[in-house]
Amino acid sequence: MGTATNIDATAVNTISWLAAAETNIVVPVYQRQYRWDIGACEQLLSDIRDVADSDDRHMHFIGSILSSASVSDGESELVLIDGQQRITTLMLLIAALHHTVADSDPLLAAQLHTVLVRSSDPERTKLRPHRAWAEVFEDVVLARRPADAPTGGSRFDDNYAFFRSQVSRDEVARIWGGLQRLEHVAITLGAGADAQQIFESLNSTGEPLRDHELIHNYVLMGLSHREQTLIEDEFWSAIERSTGESIGGFWRHYLVLRTGREVVAAGGRGVYDAFRHEFPRLTLETLRQAASEWRAYAQIYAVLLDPPREPDVDLARRLGHLNTFGRDAYPLVMKACRDHAEGHLDRPALLQLLDDVQSLLLRRTLVGLPVDRLVARLCRAQAQGPEALTQAIARIMPSDERVRAALKFAPLPHAAFVLGRIAGDLDVAEFGVDHIVPLTPPDTWTGDGVRPWSEYTEDEQNSHRALAETIGNLALLEDKAAIAAADRSFPEKRDGAYARSAVPETRALSSIEVWSTAAISSRTAELARRFVEVWRRPLVTGIDDDGLTPILDAQRRRGWPRGWEREFAYVEYRGEHWEVYDVKYLFNRIFRRLWVDSPESVVAFSRRRGGPIYPAPSWNGQWDRLNDDNHLYMGWDAKYMLTALQEALEEVGTASEVFVKYSYLAEHMAT
Repeated sequence: MGTATNIDATAVNTISWLAAAETNIVVPVYQRQYRWDIGACEQLLSDIRDVADSDDRHMHFIGSILSSASVSDGESELVLIDGQQRITTLMLLIAALHHTVADSDPLLAAQLHTVLVRSSDPERTKLRPHRAWAEVFEDVVLARRPADAPTGGSRFDDNYAFFRSQVSRDEVARIWGGLQRLEHVAITLGAGADAQQIFESLNSTGEPLRDHELIHNYVLMGLSHREQTLIEDEFWSAIERSTGESIGGFWRHYLVLRTGREVVAAGGRGVYDAFRHEFPRLTLETLRQAASEWRAYAQIYAVLLDPPREPDVDLARRLGHLNTFGRDAYPLVMKACRDHAEGHLDRPALLQLLDDVQSLLLRRTLVGLPVDRLVARLCRAQAQGPEALTQAIARIMPSDERVRAALKFAPLPHAAFVLGRIAGDLDVAEFGVDHIVPLTPPDTWTGDGVRPWSEYTEDEQNSHRALAETIGNLALLEDKAAIAAADRSFPEKRDGAYARSAVPETRALSSIEVWSTAAISSRTAELARRFVEVWRRPLVTGIDDDGLTPILDAQRRRGWPRGWEREFAYVEYRGEHWEVYDVKYLFNRIFRRLWVDSPESVVAFSRRRGGPIYPAPSWNGQWDRLNDDNHLYMGWDAKYMLTALQEALEEVGTASEVFVKYSYLAEHMAT
């Protein structure tokens, strides 16, 4: 039986371990902040009370504490990799007990003091947190603040105050007895142990780390303390300052930009896994190079989050426009902005790209096409140059004809923004959108000043309601006027708020005698003409999007019924139309085709990947014969098959020419 020579794991009494003279603990710079709240502290205190009142043989296990041995200034230390939250909270509880009995029970106070301070330096605590908040922690534990100094403002203060309020002087001995019956497994790593892998396996308990915290740990773990401090000061702190609370989004968008593949953030740790796949090994030199790129993109991300930071007025305005549609396009824009900063993309081309992306998002939203899962494919096109990107955008942008048709009958998305742009790029912060025919007209509403709404036929009412949210029935009005105009009849608004409006398109309504479905249609046609001028489609040869999904963006639909044969409506393979209905059939068809077109490449791919092509059917299962010496195994699960065919197509360079068309049911199955 083998032994683990790089890991020492020992079950220990927690208080004896903390009190030992050689136990001095430091929290490395990559660790997240202390987060335990009052609820967690209350649970810990309840557990300690329970074990204090139980049978003398009963102990309470608090989990594993993972650390690595280090030496700093000639003193041995344990670098805490996992267990910071538990150890910090225990130290705050012990500090609260110590300060409670410091004047009344010197013997017990001395025992508690031994756990709190280093034997070599009574001015330093046994636990040294991250340097950013070490002073605050030590002020609390060592009671350094003057009696009249303000307290609070940190989790250390709050949790310490909670323990002081919950444990009376008479109960200190009981709580101390419970603390002495805590135990844990102390895991100390040697030089050859994989700290990150062990840390991840242990981090399944307690509050899970977020993706960006796992990335932080992964980047810095394994470096010396000096190297960690260097990277933290020079790069990571700058990234955090630039991205703030949006740091998780930054990493997802950066990885989409870099890989050209969708990165799923919801659930699990998809962003972190994508990061590790993209950066499998980081030496200090390669880390500095990569971190320099991360920092540059983080600075761009800060401008995207807050466009007024951008000194170029035209660029800032366009970035503000894009934020109307959310942040999905950030990966594409980040790359374009960096290319511009480095002189690879001139200003007119950058501005045009932003206009094209805005047109793409607005047009697709208007006609009811999804706008998610588009950016990765555009990032792949962007890597091939500006012309390829323009072609890719044009391919998936609805045509002018489709837009005009949608404007006639579809609700107008982002109505205030659209009407403001058409009116000359107005700042719509002080404007509202008025429905000329109200969404629910009162019986007294009238479009001609003669017939009230109650006398309209049912068909007339239904036809008006059907057009109520279309562009032809919407008017941009100053806020106060919009509030006053609500539900008023058309003649009242025409002669009042509309005639006085500073918006030319709204003021033009004052010249219309009767508001009817014909008037709505006429105004829709005029505004549609303006719409397609403002949000232009690139003038390139291409097709209007019909819902095709690039093979690299295809995903197995969650919960797909076993045996269902219509996952796909069809597949477009390099200009060929294939009647292929599920992943298994597509897997077979792709590999058989690759075998004909490029057998050497597909064999080499299979050898590196460990399948799916083998010299002979070596086990029971479904096989397909390619020739006497090569057989395709067909017994994989659907997820493996989809991933394998994607990787094979990407490797031979034909992935960009393969698309799937999901069936109606598959389109409506959540991924």
